[in-house]
Amino acid sequence: MENKERYYKALVKNDGQLNEVDLGEKLCLEESEMREIISQLLSEHKIEYIENRACNYSTVKRKK
Repeated sequence: MENKERYYKALVKNDGQLNEVDLGEKLCLEESEMREIISQLLSEHKIEYIENRACNYSTVKRKK
């Protein structure tokens, strides 16, 4: 899914500056599509629900 990768990369660059809805709007995503992308990223363990400044989601740090 192209939008999922775009959203994930934008979330990494965002670093908590915008909330998840505003970030989705910036990428021209509808809220329902953005919520679906977030749930997919959560299930893939790429992000986690942690308050990170304005955003409620943060990328998961991979252990080496």
